[in-house]
Amino acid sequence: MNAYLRMTSLALAISAIAWGGSQAAEVPKSTDVKQSGTLAVANTLDYAPFEYLDADGKQTGIIVELAGEVAKLVDAKLDVQRTPFPSMIPGLAAGRFKIAWETFSATPERLKQVDFVMFLKAGLAVSTSPAKKASFSGDTPLCGKRVGVSAGSASDFLVDKLGKECTDKGQAAIEKSVFNSSTDIVQAVLSDRVDARMDDATASSYFEVTSKGQLVVLPTLYEVAPLGMAIAKDDKETADMMVGALSELFKNGTYKAILEKYGMGVYAIKEPYFVGTMDALRAE
Repeated sequence: MNAYLRMTSLALAISAIAWGGSQAAEVPKSTDVKQSGTLAVANTLDYAPFEYLDADGKQTGIIVELAGEVAKLVDAKLDVQRTPFPSMIPGLAAGRFKIAWETFSATPERLKQVDFVMFLKAGLAVSTSPAKKASFSGDTPLCGKRVGVSAGSASDFLVDKLGKECTDKGQAAIEKSVFNSSTDIVQAVLSDRVDARMDDATASSYFEVTSKGQLVVLPTLYEVAPLGMAIAKDDKETADMMVGALSELFKNGTYKAILEKYGMGVYAIKEPYFVGTMDALRAE
């Protein structure tokens, strides 16, 4: 072999090694997916922006899109089975399905029946108008502000707690206004009756998108907690498959792109992980 051919062969070999090394790792398939060729997921299909039916009746949303990408990785057809939320954990425990993909928080009671694969974080967030965003700064951005909350919500109680912290530090108190619905609070912000609203972080981001720029979510998250899909207890095959598939979506940028599409990028976590006990939860 002449020098040119030797160099060419070597270059092709190196290229092949590099190309192979850049490919996504093979995702393990559960026996159920191998045999059925279907990735079946229980989901409510009525909690935008995570899952909902669009104007044409098509299933869409963050979870539906992520599930579709997972199905591609395991070479399976996606089957989203519309299921009432209260029926999901009992359905997993009874073996009616293998995966309930919602935004579950892990609790000791739930972990007696199911395991979780965490893929998101959420908490409470504050949103305001673009013109006022810069005024929310420092370690105590809400002190002296007019903040709207839903009656009896977690935000209602948190604002009381944060307001006391403001006065304990000698700063102006938070002026809390209580409303009956999230829509009412949004309108109060837009009409300048309050400076901001505090609500569930995911709902806040959704309103940011649907308001078409009239609302912006501040970067600080309060009472942050991880969220995940539920897997039947001790179903290691399914859990490994979902952690493996999601890991690929995290690495190749698909995960972040889908979250950003719906204005939810701030709720991304570093990597998906399995939770079988409360001590496995991570603070992110």
